Amino acid sequence: MAGNTIGELFRVTTFGESHGKAVGTVIDGCPSGLLLSESDFTGEMGRRRPGARGFDTARKEPDRVEILSGVFEGRTTGAPVTLLIMNRDVDSRPYEILRSLYRPGHADFTYEKKYGHIDHRGGGRSSARETAARVAAGVVARKVLEPQGIVLRGFTLELGGIRARNSDMTNVPSNPLCCPDPAVVEQMAQAIKNAGDTGDSVGGIVELRVAGCPIGLGEPVFGKLDADIAKAVMSVGAVKGIEFGRGFESARLRGSENNDPLVPGGFKSNNAGGILGGVSNGDEIVLRAAVKPIPSIRRKQETIDRKGRPAVLELAGRYDVCAIPRITPVLEAMVAIVLADHLLRWRAVAGPESRGIG
Repeated sequence: MAGNTIGELFRVTTFGESHGKAVGTVIDGCPSGLLLSESDFTGEMGRRRPGARGFDTARKEPDRVEILSGVFEGRTTGAPVTLLIMNRDVDSRPYEILRSLYRPGHADFTYEKKYGHIDHRGGGRSSARETAARVAAGVVARKVLEPQGIVLRGFTLELGGIRARNSDMTNVPSNPLCCPDPAVVEQMAQAIKNAGDTGDSVGGIVELRVAGCPIGLGEPVFGKLDADIAKAVMSVGAVKGIEFGRGFESARLRGSENNDPLVPGGFKSNNAGGILGGVSNGDEIVLRAAVKPIPSIRRKQETIDRKGRPAVLELAGRYDVCAIPRITPVLEAMVAIVLADHLLRWRAVAGPESRGIG
């Protein structure tokens, strides 16, 4: 199975399955001298770990990150950094039904047709459990970005069709849905409850913002910064759409409305979302990711078995009702990985006259 690595200079490879012994990541190209300890992972892994909200999966994983290589006396050495996260709370019994039936909306059908032999337990490699390794890698990527003053923040913009109207970021840490608008948090929570009570699930939209990104990250043709970010964010299983700045709304605007006027102090607006011609322009990078409803639901669903015969699937198991907000640190991690890679690529080619990165 190919396609488990992302990046050119800062290369991240994840490994492991949902119900295997562990998941983890190997980071090749990590600069030496970065301060890194196992305690650095606690905060981000905690944001992704289930259990803080009533609609999370009942699976309880400590998600403790072990550093196996690439760090000596608290600093990275330049050698590959290997991070391991053991699976401690595995129960494969409810998934036995998936030996013979495909889950609608999941990767079971395509994986089985492509590879012929798959791990049906919890989705195996296609499970959201794999994203724990991404979050761990994102912690290391942030270590590369922090000296440059690059800061990432994500929040719940929309959930179950209910959209935040206020974008005060100070409200995000104060509610379990990580929403910047306190006025709609209860409505969002009720939408999740209603879906869960009927054995269903809901999706939503996560907005990500990157502050402090200097001018010059990204390549103008096939290595565009927004294209690489889009690939990274879309690689997260539940994401079905992405937009930057005004995004799809820009298709309804005129050029005079969508262009960001340049003045001596910078740009007067940020319709471009901080990226022009595939290169960061120094403004805040703004993007939004559409997250589909969790496909594993308790309602009866029409499907087929491995021989193509019609069947009805009714799942037990342990599932989230909504991927948001647990998916937010995953998306932040993917953006951080791309930015770290492009930052190192820029430093490798930038000349002394560069006005971008200091």
